[in-house]
Amino acid sequence: MTGPAGAPRGDRVAEAMRAVPRTGFLREHERRRAAEDQPLPIGRGQTSSQPSTVARMLRELDPPRGARVLDVGSGSGWTTALLAHLVGEDGVVVGVELEPELAVWGGANVEATGQPWATVELARPGVLGVPDGGPYDRILVSAEAQELPAALVAQLAVGGRMVIPVRGEMLTVDRRGPAPDDVAVRRHGAYRFVPLR
Repeated sequence: MTGPAGAPRGDRVAEAMRAVPRTGFLREHERRRAAEDQPLPIGRGQTSSQPSTVARMLRELDPPRGARVLDVGSGSGWTTALLAHLVGEDGVVVGVELEPELAVWGGANVEATGQPWATVELARPGVLGVPDGGPYDRILVSAEAQELPAALVAQLAVGGRMVIPVRGEMLTVDRRGPAPDDVAVRRHGAYRFVPLR
């Protein structure tokens, strides 16, 4: 049995996407296009990623209920809100956004979903992620790095997982031990994102 877009019934990510539709995380003039499977502009040169890409990333991240999650490049807040739905009220989701206008708007969008265990904050200049809030069980990065950021690996708990695009390729990074380089990396094909800054 399958549900929307061929997703298997019982698919937690598909259920989250039904519960937290993209429409509420787009500018008013883009909302009629919410169901289109393509990136849509949200202002400040940023985009809301295409739903199929978001779904693939979330399935690969596989955040368990009760997890502590960092969402880097939260933009409109959609991925932050989806993650909040997946981890449930016993979890914590911290979205971080570099653009002040988007951080305010995205934070308001997340707040409107009634999931107070998820927040969006403005990135501190020169600081990648939110080190003070770590370690995180899961880290989702929705911007493209040129190399695997050691600063984010350091914020990942031992046994934790990060999904991040690096040089046009989607990576899943599992931290196996306390050493910063004790990670297992899997590759999942080509993707395009705005640059990680």
